[in-house]
Amino acid sequence: MGTKSIEKRIQEEAQCLVQEFHKTGGAPFNPINLVCRAVSNVICAVVFGQRYDYEDADFLRLLDHFNENFKIMSSIWGELYNIFPRLMDILPGPHHQIFRNFEKLRQFIAERIRWHQHHLDPQDPRDFIDCFLIRMEQEKQDPLSHFHTETLVMSTHNLFFGGTETTSTTLRYSFLILMKYPEVAAQVYEEIDHVIGPERPPCLADRKSMPYTDAVIYEIQRFITILPMGLPRAVTRDTPFRGFLLPKGTNVIPLLSSVHGDPTQFKDPASFNPANFLDEEKAFKSSEAFMPFAPGKRICLGAGLARMEIFLFLATILQRFAFQPLVPPAEIDLTPLCTGLGNVPRPFEFRVLPR
Repeated sequence: MGTKSIEKRIQEEAQCLVQEFHKTGGAPFNPINLVCRAVSNVICAVVFGQRYDYEDADFLRLLDHFNENFKIMSSIWGELYNIFPRLMDILPGPHHQIFRNFEKLRQFIAERIRWHQHHLDPQDPRDFIDCFLIRMEQEKQDPLSHFHTETLVMSTHNLFFGGTETTSTTLRYSFLILMKYPEVAAQVYEEIDHVIGPERPPCLADRKSMPYTDAVIYEIQRFITILPMGLPRAVTRDTPFRGFLLPKGTNVIPLLSSVHGDPTQFKDPASFNPANFLDEEKAFKSSEAFMPFAPGKRICLGAGLARMEIFLFLATILQRFAFQPLVPPAEIDLTPLCTGLGNVPRPFEFRVLPR
């Protein structure tokens, strides 16, 4: 479960994705399904201790449920439900499909947990579920323990949902942005060729020697702000804020899009510009206003994993392929198909040509 073992899993899955891209033979295709399968398989390896074949029927149904829920939650129906949950509970609409999908996902995860319970070796935990089950047994006499079966189901669901949709969507947006700005892609290709070369698989250690690629990835995450409103929080004590008092328990939603679009922090924030994360010497520089994984101590649980995945998947694909859009770069539309919980890119097809 450590950084090194997860890095190896991501590298292996990235090579599987490269093989699938090769199979397209230069024909146009929509990358959404392949990218979702690859990213989700990394989560599967961490949580279930195994990866799934890209054509496995159960695996594909699982991903369909996640994709549909993310789209609905990012639509007007999802927004209305977040604002008026009691009213929307009694009104018909596609938002009810979220709960039907969730029940199917819960059943899938529960089946995997039962399998783990029957094959558990406390001396040799294989994955997240095993580790959780061991902790459950250790704390079963503690009435204040948080380690319960239902918590395990929900934690596993959150790891899947948070770890699959956001990362795969970021990668798809990356493809679009690099096609729209070929001059940016050209510099990334040059850096990959110089630092990694054509044969050796990219590794995390390469990132320190690739400031431009690093800046491009940061700028992609800033520019698209995959979760524009972040996720709800609650203040843990009475909190004075700009002349107002926020009583303990008040829900707070951090508007990440306002920070990423702040002209005092980023030059011309409505434009895509990797220079936002480069200093005068062309070395990488971060920014306190960069917070795609949310602000504060309650940062996204999977932030470290997502950072590894985005770099390793993107570097591995760009090492092997050049992207060819089906329309002129100027006609590529980067505006989201819908904006709610997340910014969902418009469907697109492209060609990947061996470099």
